[in-house]
Amino acid sequence: MNFDFRQIVLTLITFAPIVAAVIIFLTPKERTLAVRVTALTATSISLVLAIAVFVLYDRSAAAVDPLAQYQFQALAPWVPSLGISYHVGVDGIGLVMVLLTGVVGVMGVIISWNIKDRPREFFAFFMLLVAGVFGVFTSLDLFLLVFFYELSIFPMYILIATWGSTRKEYAAMKLTLYLLIGSIVALIGILAVYFSADSIAMGLQPGQHTFDLLLLQKGNIPIDVQRIWFLPIFIGFGVLAGIWPFHNWSPDGHVAAPTAVSMIHAGVLMKLGAFAAIIAMRLLPQAAKEQMPLVILLVTVNVVYGAAIAMVQKDFKYVIGFSSVSHMGLVTMGFATMNQVGMNGAVLQMWSHGIMTACFFSVVGLIYDRAHTRQINELSGWSKYFPLATVAFIIGGLVSMGMPGLSGFVAELQIFMGLWTGPFFGQIWYYPLIAILAIWGVILTATYVLRITQQVFFGEWDPHKWHDLRPSNFGDKLVLITFSALMIIVGIMPSILMNTIQLGTAPLLKLLQGG
Repeated sequence: MNFDFRQIVLTLITFAPIVAAVIIFLTPKERTLAVRVTALTATSISLVLAIAVFVLYDRSAAAVDPLAQYQFQALAPWVPSLGISYHVGVDGIGLVMVLLTGVVGVMGVIISWNIKDRPREFFAFFMLLVAGVFGVFTSLDLFLLVFFYELSIFPMYILIATWGSTRKEYAAMKLTLYLLIGSIVALIGILAVYFSADSIAMGLQPGQHTFDLLLLQKGNIPIDVQRIWFLPIFIGFGVLAGIWPFHNWSPDGHVAAPTAVSMIHAGVLMKLGAFAAIIAMRLLPQAAKEQMPLVILLVTVNVVYGAAIAMVQKDFKYVIGFSSVSHMGLVTMGFATMNQVGMNGAVLQMWSHGIMTACFFSVVGLIYDRAHTRQINELSGWSKYFPLATVAFIIGGLVSMGMPGLSGFVAELQIFMGLWTGPFFGQIWYYPLIAILAIWGVILTATYVLRITQQVFFGEWDPHKWHDLRPSNFGDKLVLITFSALMIIVGIMPSILMNTIQLGTAPLLKLLQGG
C-alpha cells in the first residue's frame, strides 16, 4: 500500500493531541515533567505539520480549478447507511485557521508550564480541547464537524469549573448551556438540509442521503427550506462567535478561565463558531442573500455595544472579554458583506484577533499571577517590572485599534471597504450606514485601549505593594515575542496570508452569486 502524506497529515494534526491526552491520563500524576513534555510535543507536532500543510498547499491549482480548492483530503466510510463518513480537507479559510490553532495551542502549553494544581488532568483536557478545534476546521462531513464541535465544548466546562476563578462554576455552566443549545439548534437545521437535499443532483441513488459538505453544496436545497433554516444554522453556530444577543456567556467564560484556556477560548474557539456559521452560507446561499442584512444589523450591535461595555469595565480580563465580542462582530460583518473584499477581511480578522487576544490574555495572566488582582484601579506602573509584556500589550492594543502597519489594520480596512461597496439589495444607504455606525466601535476601542495602557502599565510603581514578584521565565518571553512578531509580520506583509485566504473566499462568493 502506497504511503501518501497528503492524505494523512490532517488526521495526524487532529489526533496527535488526542493521543497525547490518553498518554497523559495514563502517566503517574507525580511525573509532572513527563506530562508537560508530552503536551508540548503533541502540540508542536500539530504546529509543525500545520506549517507544512500551509507551505505545501497548491495555490496555483486551487486558483484555476474549483475542484482543487479542498486539499489534503482523506475519505473513509464511517456509517455508510446514514451517509456519514470520515472526510477531512482544508481550503484557504480552513488552512489559515488550522495554522492559527497550532500557534495558539503551543503557546497555551508554554504559558501553562508551571501550573501546579493537577497538571496531569489540566493538560489532558487541554489536549482534547485543541483536538476538537482542529477537527472542526478540517471536517468536510457535517456529522463529523458537529462531533468535533461538541468535543471542543466538553473540556471547556471541566477546565473552567476546575482551574478557573471568579464565579468559575457559574461561568462554566453558562458557557456550556449557551453553546450546547446553539449547536442543537444548528444540528436540527443540518438535519433539515440532510433530508431535503436532492439525491440526484448530488450524484447519489434516489432516496439516498449524505452529510458530506461538498455533496450537499450541490443539493439544490428548496428555497422554502433555505428561508426557514438559514438563521437557525447560522446563529446556532454563531452563538460560539459571540453574536448578539447570545453573547453574554463569552465575557464570563473569558474571565473565569485559566490563562491558557482564555487564549484558546478567545484566540481560536470563537473563530470556530464563525467558521461553522459559514456552513449555512455554503449550503443555503439564496437565503443567505436575503437574510444577511438582518445578521449584519445584529453584529453591528456587537461591534459598538461590546466596545462601549469594555470601556467601562473595572476588571482587566472583562475588558478583553467584551473587546472580543466587539471584534468578532467585525468578523461576522465581513462575511455578511458577501463580497470578496469584505470576506477576505473577515478571515484575516479571525487570524489577527486570534493572535491579538491570545497575546492580551497571556499578558493579563502574567500580571495576575503576581499581583493576584485584576482590578484596573489597583494596577499601576507595570512597565517598570514587565517591559516586554508592556510592549506586547501595546502592539496588541494598536492591532485592536486598527493601526496601519499591523495585522488589524489590513483586516478592518477590507471589512469596511466591503461594507461600503455592497451588496446593497436595492437600498444604497443600508450598508454604508452600517459602516458609519460600526466605525464607532473602532473609536471606542481606541479609548479603552489607551485608558488600560495608561492605568495598568504607566504611572507610579510601588514594588512593596506586591509580595509575589516572580520574574518571567524563558517560556513567557517566547510567547510574548512570538505573538508580537506575528502581528507585525502579517501587518507588513499581509500577502503571506491573503494569497491563501482569497482562494477560500472566492468559491464561497461563487456559491452566493450562483444562489
